[in-house]
Amino acid sequence: MKTLHKKAAADQETRETDDHHIASANMRKKKTCQKKQRGRPSSQLRRNIVGCRISHGWKEGNEPITQWKGTVLDQVPINPSLYLVKYDGIDCVYGLELHRDERILKLKILPDKVPCSRVTDVRLANTIIGKAVEHMFEGEHGSKDEWRGMVLAQAPIMKAWFYITYEKDPVLYMYQLLDDYREGDLRIMPESSESPPTEREPEGVIDGLIGKHVEYTKEDGSKRTGKVIHQVEAKPSVYFIKFDDDFHIYVYDLVKKS
Repeated sequence: MKTLHKKAAADQETRETDDHHIASANMRKKKTCQKKQRGRPSSQLRRNIVGCRISHGWKEGNEPITQWKGTVLDQVPINPSLYLVKYDGIDCVYGLELHRDERILKLKILPDKVPCSRVTDVRLANTIIGKAVEHMFEGEHGSKDEWRGMVLAQAPIMKAWFYITYEKDPVLYMYQLLDDYREGDLRIMPESSESPPTEREPEGVIDGLIGKHVEYTKEDGSKRTGKVIHQVEAKPSVYFIKFDDDFHIYVYDLVKKS
């Protein structure tokens, strides 16, 4: 069973303004989802880096430089400067403009190969995709916490991993869910119990079209803007959103139910 780790304090402070919408302020799901922001690479990296292992430094304000390694999963077609990245030891998928952001220092392509990971049970993989699930985690003191969510898709590049999001924290995560299923830590919910990843949707999307701009009103009345970047094939009403002021990828059901 996975153990949940504490998120960085900056992560909680940044996102707690949205707690009444996405229930993330209480941070009960203490995953390794530390906040980072974007940075600037060297010019020689201006080539296709999807599927590559990367490393870079991270310089945020007056804070010390930290070092990060990860795998570039995808390049967003409607915004080619935006990449989806899975960092080592981090459960969240981040959306970063790797070639533009000034906070990334000395971006390098590593010679390391992405570990070969194949789905050993294709039938089971197809069964869980698009399903509402309960995902079991181990809490700080050995308690068992059930997190209800939805399996969205098989992750690109890292084929044994799956995209998933949660009702109480609708950002994009990825786990090796087939292992969790076999170990009894992932349970498929009955079809009638399926529900959208979130209760509220950003405004400004008509028929959930990719590339549309959205606006989200926070509890304090301030607004954040973003763009719809992806439609989930297994659940066509569900979309990925990248907000301008955040590097998490948010997951919303953008089609209102009658």
